Amino acid sequence: MPAPSHHNPFAGWLRGHAVPLTHLDPEAPLDDLEPLRGIVGNARVVAIGENSHFIAEFELIRRRVLRFLVERCGFTVLAFEYGLSEGFPLDAWAQGEGTDDDLSAHLATAIPVGIDEPLRWMRRHNATAAAPVRFAGIDIPAAGGSLLPALAPVADYLRQVDPETLPAIQTATRIAGSFAGASAAAAAPAWTRLAAAEQDALSATLMRLLIRFRAVAPLYVSRGDQHSYDIALRRLEAACHADYGFRAMAGLYAGNGLTADTSARDVYMAESIQWHLQRSHPGTRIVLAAHNAHIQKTPVSFNGQLTGLPMGQHLHNSLGDDYVALALTSIAGHTADMRPDENARFGFAIDDTALQPPEPGSVEAAFADAGLGLSLADLRQAPRETPGPDRYRIQSAYLHTPILDAFDAVLSTPTSTVADIAH
Repeated sequence: MPAPSHHNPFAGWLRGHAVPLTHLDPEAPLDDLEPLRGIVGNARVVAIGENSHFIAEFELIRRRVLRFLVERCGFTVLAFEYGLSEGFPLDAWAQGEGTDDDLSAHLATAIPVGIDEPLRWMRRHNATAAAPVRFAGIDIPAAGGSLLPALAPVADYLRQVDPETLPAIQTATRIAGSFAGASAAAAAPAWTRLAAAEQDALSATLMRLLIRFRAVAPLYVSRGDQHSYDIALRRLEAACHADYGFRAMAGLYAGNGLTADTSARDVYMAESIQWHLQRSHPGTRIVLAAHNAHIQKTPVSFNGQLTGLPMGQHLHNSLGDDYVALALTSIAGHTADMRPDENARFGFAIDDTALQPPEPGSVEAAFADAGLGLSLADLRQAPRETPGPDRYRIQSAYLHTPILDAFDAVLSTPTSTVADIAH
């Protein structure tokens, strides 16, 4: 292990307070995770992050943490950085619908972010559990790549309760289909190539549909039921937020975007958590899996410019201590850098990048200086008079933010490797 640093007071605190963990295997005994119980407390939502998608060790440890929170702390919902609209059939599958082999078809077009094994565990668990674990999507459709997974079921709903609006939803679907991709990395550049009149027609049509949904809600409910209305409305809101996101991303890349304009996706995800909580049994507790940059409780800034207010900030503001954010990171190894490539399957290529030694001032450098392996640190116990880390890795780069304010705890692995599924 690295020699202890005499220049990093936070590393000294970590050395005395971080708890070593003994297993990465999701099926291993859970006793080493017992210190997590004190961090979680009575929180209703516990977020588990990752500093990069497609990392094998992060997928393994998140599955262990999910098991611990379900089996020992009574959590009954897994919410994932995955489309809200696409999440409903996955929840039905996790409850036992269909055959075991059906999951591959459900996920055939989805970005492989490690959702399949947690779902398979949930299905096995639910087959005998007294309290089943539900699955909840929270994101805009197709990671911002297409409005169609939300608009298609909205069209089916309107066909039943308001056929007069079919021309409008068909217009929105036609335009959305002209630039749809597997992720925002593919769809955003295609959106910029649309004629301005088409861009504006899509936004105007979606907004008209949304306002009508809200204005005639009693009519829609009388022609159907409240549950179906709620889901259709939330799907339409997803399409509206995703559409807004295309304009925000275009402005960001053009250098003329509004401050924090990319926050639309994150506020949708935060509101989706609240939406699921409000429609669940009293006492429901949610495990939330998403990127560190989505779960952090502080604003996201790059190069000194405020670019977004993340989901975690919104949840912290609304839930207070009922929201706990657990970051996942690693000291060494490799990471999965996502490089835009319109010819790649999901609109980006994945570069297996060797990590350089942690940057001074980072939380990764503190764990390295402390000589720690696989370990968990409760940041809420850290003395505030000791300067804490001011950055963490995001793929192979760094995001600057006060770590002690951004996260309640950090789980660090000594190394990371890019998952085979990403190649």
